[in-house]
Amino acid sequence: MAYRNDSYYISKIREGDPGSYSILVDKYKKMAFHVAMQLMGNREDAEEVAQDAFLKAYQALNSYKGDSKFSTWIYRIIYNTAISRLRKKKLNITSIDDDYAATINIKSTQSTLQNLRSLERKKYLQQALEQLKGEDRLLLTLFYLEENSVEEIITITGLSLSNVKVKLHRARRKLYGKLELILQGELKMIL
Repeated sequence: MAYRNDSYYISKIREGDPGSYSILVDKYKKMAFHVAMQLMGNREDAEEVAQDAFLKAYQALNSYKGDSKFSTWIYRIIYNTAISRLRKKKLNITSIDDDYAATINIKSTQSTLQNLRSLERKKYLQQALEQLKGEDRLLLTLFYLEENSVEEIITITGLSLSNVKVKLHRARRKLYGKLELILQGELKMIL
């Protein structure tokens, strides 16, 4: 389905056509679920978070000023909804600020990955991402897979510029460490 600009649907909703919101939901439902899944870690909670976030967004649509993209605004609502849900459940989330203790040979891991075919690379990256904790996985997904800018991530998460940069750097280091372990395991199986 070809979508119009988000502002078109938002203006239609504000003019009294609530059915236009279903088009925005349809456009962003996969992204919403993906972001919620990264934080929540299970399908049921992620679906609830996504639904709650879309409901909150609809109810707060008049507060959307258009200063940022609608997708950035909805990301922020999904993120806050998920964090609130996690706090309510009192889940223990490992801090992003925990340093990765293992020594990481990033350059050798990168060169090994560059030698793998594209499909194999995606497989290993997905395995490594799945091993990361919620916020690390979310930040890497937002930046690399969803191709959000650092400024958009700041808007989504409410973190400062330096905090986003530090957390992205640490998440990358953790990702490289996971990749190194996965690739060593693969080498042992091959040899």
